[in-house]
Amino acid sequence: MSKIKIENVVASTSLDTELDLQSIALALDNAEYEPEQFPGLVCRLKDPKTAALLFRSGKVVCTGAKSVEDVRRAVNIVTQRIEDAGVKVNREPDIQVQNIVASADLESDLNLNAIAIGLGLEHVEYEPEQFPGLVYRLSDPKVVVLLFGSGKLVCTGARKPEDAQRAVEKIRDELSGLGLLT
Repeated sequence: MSKIKIENVVASTSLDTELDLQSIALALDNAEYEPEQFPGLVCRLKDPKTAALLFRSGKVVCTGAKSVEDVRRAVNIVTQRIEDAGVKVNREPDIQVQNIVASADLESDLNLNAIAIGLGLEHVEYEPEQFPGLVYRLSDPKVVVLLFGSGKLVCTGARKPEDAQRAVEKIRDELSGLGLLT
């Protein structure tokens, strides 16, 4: 069984109120707000190491987390700091995971040309002149996996860590079944 490592969790939520980003930027010491460059306020946290993007509409996007629990902690910290700055917000917002990026190692060199043929060209993109990895689009779970000749892979598009783990196991089983995993 290949163990996945979550590299990034991106999630979004709403604080159910319009935000005055200028005043929040002044109240928070870890905030960057340059509306000419980007319409949102960027609030960086050290623990958990994340960035929360706050928008005037009250929408929040959290990125950089290594787990869903880190996303929850980051959103709690940011909402607490906003409240401490005098802005009333929804303290228990509904957090939606948008994307999980995970990596894994199949611990075997891969022949990507053989894999492209074996998995079927309708689900695979492989153009080594353009990109050194093979792009494999799975329908269940609905994720995209980048496979590299080193045996390493990157899974993106998962909404739950279990989906990334399932994708890796499914690929391992498919490649073993085709005799392409040594």
